[in-house]
Amino acid sequence: GINAEYMGFLETLYNIYKIQELRERVLLTLGLMLVYRIGAQVVLPGIDPVQLAALSSRTGGGGLLGILNAFTGGAFANASVFALGIMPYISASIVVQLMGIAVPYLQKLQKEGESG
Repeated sequence: GINAEYMGFLETLYNIYKIQELRERVLLTLGLMLVYRIGAQVVLPGIDPVQLAALSSRTGGGGLLGILNAFTGGAFANASVFALGIMPYISASIVVQLMGIAVPYLQKLQKEGESG
């Protein structure tokens, strides 16, 4: 019955806890999920959450933006830090490479490699 399945589930969790590598992996996964959920609530600087909620209610939350919001776990509708993805890193990398052409000191640092 249901009680036997519940006991089997608890026994499986106990067996996972006994194996150190599995325990570490499960805890790491849960920790990363927690960090993502917290980061999905941090609103970008300069974004007014009240106006963002009004815009979301006017559009109805459907369509392509609704699908994108579903895939990001609500991070897109909140205009959160994690909704940005990897784009800030890519943009900063491009800017630094372009500045290396104009600024001799940065060009020297780029030529030194990882030690620079």
